[in-house]
Formats: sequence, C-alpha cells, structure tokens
Amino acid sequence: MISLAVHGGAWDIPADLIKSHRRGVSQALKKGWEVLRSGGSAIDAVESAVVVMEDDDTFNAGRGSFINMTGDVELDASLMEGKGFRAGAVAAVQNIRNPICLARKIMEESDVVLLVGMGATRFAREHKVATCPPDYLVTARELERWKGLQSAARFAARDAFVRGKMPSDTVGAVALDRHGNVAAGTSTGGTPNKYPGRVGDSAMIGCGTYADNGAGAVSCTGWGETLIRVAMAKTILAQMEREGGNPEQAILSALKVLEKKTGGYGGAIVVTREGNVAAAFNTPRMARAYVTSGMKAPFVAV
Repeated sequence: MISLAVHGGAWDIPADLIKSHRRGVSQALKKGWEVLRSGGSAIDAVESAVVVMEDDDTFNAGRGSFINMTGDVELDASLMEGKGFRAGAVAAVQNIRNPICLARKIMEESDVVLLVGMGATRFAREHKVATCPPDYLVTARELERWKGLQSAARFAARDAFVRGKMPSDTVGAVALDRHGNVAAGTSTGGTPNKYPGRVGDSAMIGCGTYADNGAGAVSCTGWGETLIRVAMAKTILAQMEREGGNPEQAILSALKVLEKKTGGYGGAIVVTREGNVAAAFNTPRMARAYVTSGMKAPFVAV
C-alpha cells in the first residue's frame, strides 16, 4: 500500500473560492502521487505536494501569503519523517520561495530542528535553497487586504474559521511509501495582519506536524494558537491508539479535546502505518484530497 493525502486549509471557504481550492489540492495530490507511484519516498512526495501549494497563490503558504502588521510576509513550515523521527522546521522567514524545502534541508543537513528569521535565511543561502525578493511573495489581492486592515479594527482570529470574515489557508501533506515509511509536512503564511514574529502550529513538531512509523503521520490546519495548546498532531496520534487505529475517529476525538480545552477550530489529515487515510474538521469547509493504491480514483473535496 502507498498512500497520499493533502489539505489546503480548514476554514469557512466562500463558495466563489471552492473551484480554485479544489483545483489546487488536486494538482498537489497529482504531483505527490507521481512521486510515490514512481518509487519515491514519503518525504519526497510530501515535499513535492506542498511545493505545488506554496507556489499556488490560492493558498496562504509561499506566494500569496498574508502580510503582517508591518507589511512583511513571514512564513512557517515543518517536515518530519517517521522512520528515524528526523524533523526540520522554519519560522518567520521572509524571502524563502518554498519554506518546506528549507525545512527539509534543515532536517537532512543540520543537527537542529527549528531555525527562525535571519538565521534560517542564512542557512538557506549556505545550502543553496532558493530565495526570492520579498515582493515575489506579495500578491495584489493580499496587498489590498492588508491596506484594508490598517484602517479596520483588528479581526478576531477565530472568525476566520467559522464566519468567513478572513481566510486562513495553511497547506499540508502526509504520505506512506512502499517501504512502509510515513512523512508529514505543513506550510503557512500565518494570520492576516499578524504581529511581527508570530509563529503558529505549522512550524512546531507535535502541534502542526508529526510522523511516526509505528502509528502514522499527521498534518494540521486551523487556529494555530489553540492547536499549539493541545499539541494537536501528537494528540491525534494518541487518540488513534485509543480508537483502535481508526484515523477519522481519532481526528474527531482530538477535535473534541480542542473544542473543550481551548474553544479552537481546525482540521487534519492522517495516514496510518497501514496506509489508511482520513480527513476531518470542525469548520464549515476544508480543502482536501487523498488517494491510495487501493483506490480506483482520488477523492477530492472542499
């Protein structure tokens, strides 16, 4: 069994954006599946799928990400493989085209897990990870949104997920390869008009991303501050043990924990060590897609 799942964010996605979100996760799934089907590793597939979504300005990751309070784009990402528990992550980086690629480089060519800000940028240059001018990451859509927020009252983060007042499009992928290895990756631009230096769950191993060959792999999306408080990704895998390995029920159980303890909103995708996949969320919509070698056709939904 080989399996791949991707997500493009759990929030109140408006009807006029459903088509672009569906197309975006479909393209990411296709790219990652080509890698897996040709014998590539779970890490290769996850990185490839996430790069597609980082390059698609439909989503809030890479190009087209939200602009922070001071007019900069700051990106977070993390990647983890389940065989040796290796992980890499970046936070608040400003001129990295594909943060997920930098996270992988950190995982494979350093003895640290998380690098932030200018230190992460320096590491990228030393290891020839593609950088870009800050303007490359800014789109006209997000510039207009940012200008509007400068004269408006600061929005409540929770409203992005249940009332459609502000988008939140974290992206992620999980995979199982033919060698039985799992991997997970997550990437985001954070929240609109965020305080400079704000870091959400996507950069934090165990919160937004986790992988363990003995259980499975998870990528989360949602209200980052609440996901951090319950270590959401690790909580999902713990719930899966309690639920007899049922990945969908594990996500739903973890979402109940999230709601009870923090009043939070979000969703997740999971692949188990056997190759079963699932996605669940407590927001109005979530862009997601998945396929396994046992399926006749991919599943895609928003």
